Amino acid sequence: MPRAAVVGAGMTKFSVHDTPMQELFDEAAFAALDDAGVSPGDIDALYFGNAMGGSTENETHLGPKIAAHVGMSGIPVQRFEDACATSSNAFKNAVEAVEAGVHDVVLVGGTERCTPKTGKDTPEMTRIFGSASHRQYEQPTGLTFPAVFALLTKRHMHVHGTTEEQLAHVAVKNHGNGALNPNAHFGKEVTVEEALNSPVIADPFRLMDCCPFSDGASAVVVVSEDAAASYDAPVDVSGVGHATDVIPIGDKAEIGVTQAARDAAAQAYEQADTTADAMEFAEVHDCFTGAEILAIEALGLVEDGQGGVAAEEGRTARDGDIPINPSGGLKAKGHPIGATGTAQIVELTEQIRGDAGERQLGGVERGVAHNLGGDSATTVVSVMEARQ
Repeated sequence: MPRAAVVGAGMTKFSVHDTPMQELFDEAAFAALDDAGVSPGDIDALYFGNAMGGSTENETHLGPKIAAHVGMSGIPVQRFEDACATSSNAFKNAVEAVEAGVHDVVLVGGTERCTPKTGKDTPEMTRIFGSASHRQYEQPTGLTFPAVFALLTKRHMHVHGTTEEQLAHVAVKNHGNGALNPNAHFGKEVTVEEALNSPVIADPFRLMDCCPFSDGASAVVVVSEDAAASYDAPVDVSGVGHATDVIPIGDKAEIGVTQAARDAAAQAYEQADTTADAMEFAEVHDCFTGAEILAIEALGLVEDGQGGVAAEEGRTARDGDIPINPSGGLKAKGHPIGATGTAQIVELTEQIRGDAGERQLGGVERGVAHNLGGDSATTVVSVMEARQ
């Protein structure tokens, strides 16, 4: 099957914004269009992600609103919602549409405002985030996502001996990477001691183990294999996997293993005719430090039980053998839900093209993005590589 390619990438700073969602998306979309050297009139379809606009800002039917804002009325527009995997799923569907010959040039992206600028305080936003958990069996208990991933991580600690200090090393590494990213929400470094001394949120997680609520937008331009030949430095999408797992968390076959990520990774590697050993770096969903450890094991980048050790030994650092989250990840770059997935694709694109500035890794040509939704019940894994 012919491969789609990314030829343009753009994003806003992930932070606290007064700007409305539509205008945030404008900024990311026009940056991606400019990067690709195309105009709104060149776009065949818009695949757009927003997870919570209906709850946070009374904004539904966002597809045509967003399309009108970027001057694309008249084309097909599809809005996706898959919790934190929202724009990753939009990206997957856009790639499939282009590879199937339905469209030649597609704009894909997402936007979200998750900070108190929406008029919702932290407890209310936490409740809205929690709507992605099971309505009958989880929400009535007060189980929110810090607790969900704390449970997954505690099980991993019990089985493999992962320590709180290893979690802290994940935070330190990602804050260091975020300090090199001008679009990151947090641009400061932290120490292991600061992480370990921060307030407890949900045992074993402390404040420094948790990603922030963020506002922002991201977008990429996806084109067909033939069309990509007309662009400078296209980055091929060689495989995209998508899998789901059971909800509620208590029904999962094995707590502490994110099975959907393993299944999605297997699909993506098979499509790409490659293996985990060929991946040179990764952007993964680290809503909490423990989530990064689970993710890199699920992707096969380290052996099961070695995710925490890899962080402690510096293997996942920018100068390690398998750099993880050079952007700073959700932990430091930030997490505007609907924009997170395509922001990972932006980072893969920029790293593979050599356009990542101070955080640029050395000579990478192939990477993998992992993004999950809810309590890891939805996962999308994307493999991208330089065009040969």
